[in-house]
Amino acid sequence: MLLSDLKTGEKGVIIRVNGSGAFRKRILEMGFIKGKKIKVILNAPLKDPIKYKIMDYEVSLRRSEAALIEVIYPDNKESEHHLEKSAFDSEIIYEEIHQSVNRPVEDKKIIKVALVGNPNAGKTSLFNIASGAHEHVGNYGGVTVDSKEGKFKHGGYVFWIVDLPGTYSLSAYTPEELYVRKHIVEDRPDVIINIVAASNLERNLYLTTELIDMEAPVVIALNMYDELQDAGSEFDYQALSEMIGIPMVPTVAKSGTGIGDLFDAVIRVYEDKEPVVKRVHVYYGNTVENAISKLKILLEKQTDCTLLFPRRYIAVKLIEKDRDIEKYVSTLSNEKDLLALRDSEVKNIEETLKEDTESVLTNARYGFVAGGLKQTLKEKNKESDITRIIDAIVTNKYIGFPLFFFFMWVMFECTFRLGGYPMEWIESGVTYIGNLVRGIMPDGMLKDLVVDGIIGGVGGVIVFLPNILILYAFISFMEDSGYMARAAFIMDKVMHKMGLHGKSFIPLVMGFGCNVPAILATRTIESRNSRMVTMLINPFMSCSARLPVYLLFVGVFFKSYASLALFGLYFTGILLAVVSARLFKKFLFPKEDTPFVMELPPYRMPTLKAVSIHMWDKSQQYLKKMGGVILIASIIIWFLGYFPQDKEREALFDAKVADVELKYDNKAIDEGQKDELIEGIEDERNIAHQENSYIGRVGKIIEPVMSPLGFDWKISVSLLSGMAAKEVVVSTLGVLYTGDPDSQETLETRLLSETKADGVPTFTPLVVVSLLLFVLIYFPCVATIAAIKEESGSWKWGAFSVIYTTLLAWIVSFVVYQFGNML
Repeated sequence: MLLSDLKTGEKGVIIRVNGSGAFRKRILEMGFIKGKKIKVILNAPLKDPIKYKIMDYEVSLRRSEAALIEVIYPDNKESEHHLEKSAFDSEIIYEEIHQSVNRPVEDKKIIKVALVGNPNAGKTSLFNIASGAHEHVGNYGGVTVDSKEGKFKHGGYVFWIVDLPGTYSLSAYTPEELYVRKHIVEDRPDVIINIVAASNLERNLYLTTELIDMEAPVVIALNMYDELQDAGSEFDYQALSEMIGIPMVPTVAKSGTGIGDLFDAVIRVYEDKEPVVKRVHVYYGNTVENAISKLKILLEKQTDCTLLFPRRYIAVKLIEKDRDIEKYVSTLSNEKDLLALRDSEVKNIEETLKEDTESVLTNARYGFVAGGLKQTLKEKNKESDITRIIDAIVTNKYIGFPLFFFFMWVMFECTFRLGGYPMEWIESGVTYIGNLVRGIMPDGMLKDLVVDGIIGGVGGVIVFLPNILILYAFISFMEDSGYMARAAFIMDKVMHKMGLHGKSFIPLVMGFGCNVPAILATRTIESRNSRMVTMLINPFMSCSARLPVYLLFVGVFFKSYASLALFGLYFTGILLAVVSARLFKKFLFPKEDTPFVMELPPYRMPTLKAVSIHMWDKSQQYLKKMGGVILIASIIIWFLGYFPQDKEREALFDAKVADVELKYDNKAIDEGQKDELIEGIEDERNIAHQENSYIGRVGKIIEPVMSPLGFDWKISVSLLSGMAAKEVVVSTLGVLYTGDPDSQETLETRLLSETKADGVPTFTPLVVVSLLLFVLIYFPCVATIAAIKEESGSWKWGAFSVIYTTLLAWIVSFVVYQFGNML
């Protein structure tokens, strides 16, 4: 019987995992091994994927992948045979080698610490508490896509803490796994803190067995220990610590409980004063151990270079067919002998045990863990109903999708409505400061630079900070609560139709915040093809940098139905992403995608502190961006708009003004007529100056290309400047539409009053729709292009993104504007 045949609520015992490659390796590492009990929890709204419970945690599989796993019912007599044979849990199987951990001779007061653990184990929360650094926490693998560093003082030492990406194992399966292994081997941290979720010990300790194989100095943080206690379980962690030779410390990272004790243990390990520490080997059974011994003997003959990895670890990984270790061994002088011996031993193991070596080693590691937990952990199945009840609602086949889209709508509604109040206060403050500086400073170039270039440019962007904070608050809440993973679960079948992985949904939704971290988050997608497609369509997700442009024009021209217009823009981006994904999948990346395997963490109420940290981080990034790229861009745009100064033209307009004043002095006109005439002359002066400035000349050059979209040269220039950062579009418009230089008039009013030479308004609703679509589609900021280059490994894909999105933006805006004019 196949796992996919089980109905909701039914249980089975795994007897075989079929398939091959990445899926099989990952599924084995996540605990889908022979003899494990598994239960069907529920189906997604579209009947695919399916949520299962195994080893006290929940995971989703597509129906097609579940069909690769053979199961039998638990009450079947054969199941008893498999349960007995499945793992080495009848006794604790380990090999002790009492040996002190080598420590540097010099007495240094700096300890390098690496944080290693599964996704959702609370690793980054511990990092934030310990170091005070602000790295976002998410309930799925890959939020921490790069290592983050922080500093922490404790017990007379300075700890340099590196928060490594979350990973389930140290195999050569994902970029995260390779990155973590490379850091451990090459950077050689003094102590590794292995963060283990206390509520799911069996699965989390699998990674610990690999650290044991690497002979690394480790301290285990039993994080979320309060959840284990609340479930009514009893865990003698001190006894297990003695068995495996690694100190264990209970912690609750979100509250800071146990952090001091944890770093005390790190100091004891570093100083070689921890009595628990001893070298323990995972025992893989006689057949495998014989093979390991033979490979170790051959590795000992390798004397012409120092090995990066322990010999036993190399032997184990060779037997496991680890491609990265095979590549490393190929650099050794006796690589042919090693690989020939490995092939011979693998063949012997698989013929003797009737199972492939990957399964044999995985079973042995889980058996090692199960043997230790059997004597030290007394579990009480006091399950929380919260996750079950919430999932029954948010993944319901009838209301799951409506709820998801309702949450999206609420997010946009709050972003616009609630953000409107502080937006008005900030705008008033910027206006006040602008007028204050204008009144204090003497006339001249410096005054124009400060008021129009700096205050006008940056001030026009800072007003949107509240909206961006609200947007990130919603995204943070969904990620930290566990709902984001459910969104990926219910959306998987839809994403699969696009040729994408369900995990693609996570970075795509993250793209609503910022495309750069979203593109980095695509590392969690194992298939390179799916990862590339997700990366290239991510810019269609409207990042927060576009939000100021949307809010500006939507608030001015579509005020009565602003939320609907904003939602429409986001939906259009999603639609274009779907179409583009289908095209890319068909013509650029036609190969098969990777199976859908994703952990579904229990629901947790995000702490106000965690959400606040995330919001503060994003506000800092936003303000730093303004202080850097946007400020420089604003000054450049002001400079290009201010120069060159034409003295002859200025003298001509001065003469016109003098002529009007003379007429007033001669009482040929009254004061009202004088003011009106002078105002008209000044407007002509500004128009003439802008058209003949450097930026005007650039705008005029590209205007013929942009005019079929309804854009004049000023709009064209603002779009050109937006290539650096989308927020710059607003600041550029603020500089170009300054109007009367003696009044800090709001940009909204200036846009409404702007007319062409023939008196026709520059910004009509149709022009605004065309402009918003162009801003939505055309190529992302320079930082996003750089991220695409880094993640794809080639500038080719960065250039492709620039050309494709800009061309598509022009076509869509052209069709909308020209068709709209025909109606």
